Amino acid sequence: MIAVAAIPLVLGIIPRNAVYGFRTKKTLGDDQVWYKANRFGGWMFIFCSAIYLIVAKSHPASGPKDPNFSLWLLHLAAFGLPLLVSLLLTLRYTKNL
Repeated sequence: MIAVAAIPLVLGIIPRNAVYGFRTKKTLGDDQVWYKANRFGGWMFIFCSAIYLIVAKSHPASGPKDPNFSLWLLHLAAFGLPLLVSLLLTLRYTKNL
């Protein structure tokens, strides 16, 4: 779902708004910064989604009541860590615009 939500950001079809996109004072203050930052952030989210899909496909869980805690932790890390890194990279990229 994150990758699907990121596609309009990559395509640059979401105007500045207070709900959807990478919102900082800098991005909300300038259209050019908004589109550049959200395009970069959208690509980062798509990349993160691909990482998680690879992990989920190679290490599937049997269901919500799977007793394998290490598998659950792997899925959490494969989802959360790339997402956090992408947010930090997008923030850094935005500061340099």
